[in-house]
Amino acid sequence: MAKNDLINGSIWEQYSNKVQDRMNNPKFMGEITEEEATARGAKLIVADFGAESCGDAVRLYWLIDPATDIIIDAKFKSFGCGTAIASSDTMAALCIGKTVDQAVKITNLDVERDMRDTPDEPAVPPQKMHCSVMAYDVIKAAAAKYKGIDPEHFEDEIIVCECARVSLGTIKEVIKLNDLKTVEQITQYTKAGAFCKSCIRPGGHEAREYYLEDILAQTREEMELEKLQAQAGACASSGMAPEAKLSFEELNLIGKFKAVEAILDSDIRPMLQMDGGNLDVIDIKPSDDGKTDIYIRYLGACSGCASGAGATLYAIEAVLKDNLSENIRVMPI
Repeated sequence: MAKNDLINGSIWEQYSNKVQDRMNNPKFMGEITEEEATARGAKLIVADFGAESCGDAVRLYWLIDPATDIIIDAKFKSFGCGTAIASSDTMAALCIGKTVDQAVKITNLDVERDMRDTPDEPAVPPQKMHCSVMAYDVIKAAAAKYKGIDPEHFEDEIIVCECARVSLGTIKEVIKLNDLKTVEQITQYTKAGAFCKSCIRPGGHEAREYYLEDILAQTREEMELEKLQAQAGACASSGMAPEAKLSFEELNLIGKFKAVEAILDSDIRPMLQMDGGNLDVIDIKPSDDGKTDIYIRYLGACSGCASGAGATLYAIEAVLKDNLSENIRVMPI
């Protein structure tokens, strides 16, 4: 097929030969019927997933041996671009012969790597990485349907970079362990932001809840707080006189973070963690009415809990007011 049959000009060369071959000659496109499942003594699972950012959609068919949970056959239908077809074809091939639990561990990076011609050359241009993410998500949908659970069961962390499937926890841990100071260093260590780049800062082709620039700034602040805490501990152990006690309003931003975190660690987080929840302090800002607004994000079981905007919120605010300042206001986001 001529290059301009699917893609024009130099963009064509950004796609590997394997991708081009699977675009034109998909091996697993089609459907599996209930009759075929019955004839082979297998359970048929049909799952759908659509990507709102581009309008593409994929339907995945699995034939599963119920005695072993092994996927004995897989096919797909793709309603989208050539890259979506290639990614879905590769995804289906990777599923066959695996158990459902093993298939769930297939990531979008596994799909993309399998489509490469050489290990160091990406199979698709960065803006097309979302197609392999879609393949990953439909696997989760199929596995959840087979197990009778919610697809979110397989997602136990907040994902910041969808392209590389890098979590918020991983990014923060890598920044702290390696003392990273730039977004470019985060990308070097984790691959987050290496593909479509939407997770780096606002303004990309797809809006994100978290951005690398903000995570870096917040984590660096946390690191500075930890350093100050360590220094304070060293001063106490050496017998040095502590600084005169300041009111909460007189503290700088780092001091306020430190004070709030100390109260949360001692009086709030243990109770939340008993129920499988937690919270993060996202920001502390003075408001025009003289209040200090503390922005928090609920985690785990607390996320989406109705009391997070009621009794739990009031309790958190009351504890902080009693211990730090009557002018504190807690704002969940």
